[in-house]
Amino acid sequence: MAAWGIFVLIGMIGGFASGLFGIGGGLVIVPALIYWAGFSQHKATGTSLAVLLPPIGLAATLEYYRHGNIDFHAAIILAITMLIGSWGGAYVANRLHGPHLRLLFGIFVCCMGIYLVYGACKRLGWF
Repeated sequence: MAAWGIFVLIGMIGGFASGLFGIGGGLVIVPALIYWAGFSQHKATGTSLAVLLPPIGLAATLEYYRHGNIDFHAAIILAITMLIGSWGGAYVANRLHGPHLRLLFGIFVCCMGIYLVYGACKRLGWF
């Protein structure tokens, strides 16, 4: 498959996951760029951040707004603090070696997965 075809596939899957789960696409886009497109960890992370600005910010926001599912007060506070936090995270990430950054990303994803599965099981009354 040509590079553009891989990017189309990654974009479609990442966009769907973003709209469905609100995950920002990074959980799909970053690993896909690494394993399917051969990007380094740093290049995949930077590309994912660049991608997320226009399409998800506009399309998904409009759809959620249409259904009354946006708290603009919270969104403004989160946007300002994410601006600061994202700079700090990018600063640290660019000073780590690729394998260390990939390890931290994997640990983060696993921890979030365990947290989400535990919470869902608890709400279902399984424990």
